[in-house]
Amino acid sequence: MAEEYTCGNWEIHQETVDKVSKVMPDEAVLYEAAELLKVFGDSTRIRIIFVLCQSEMCVCDIAKLLGMTQSAISHQLRVLKQARLVSSRRDGKTIYYSLADDHVKTIFYYAMEHVME
Repeated sequence: MAEEYTCGNWEIHQETVDKVSKVMPDEAVLYEAAELLKVFGDSTRIRIIFVLCQSEMCVCDIAKLLGMTQSAISHQLRVLKQARLVSSRRDGKTIYYSLADDHVKTIFYYAMEHVME
């Protein structure tokens, strides 16, 4: 049986600590995950993600739908693209934006499900 330590009034469960320690990701990976989740921490970006869950769209359509300027939408799309949450494709002079992959939609829908419980 694993040795157990006490810390003040708290009991350390060394077996549990060892088990979790073995699967704990590197600090750099946890930092990147925290930075990714920060991107979700802006209501405008969340609104854009919702829109892109529904359909691929260009900046002007997103701006019209959300009642914002194209400049403001472009800025937020740049942040989302840098975080690899959004991708783009060009069709002539128009650039269309979509979610980068299904993971983004999954994260978004789990967040929505959680807050709507």
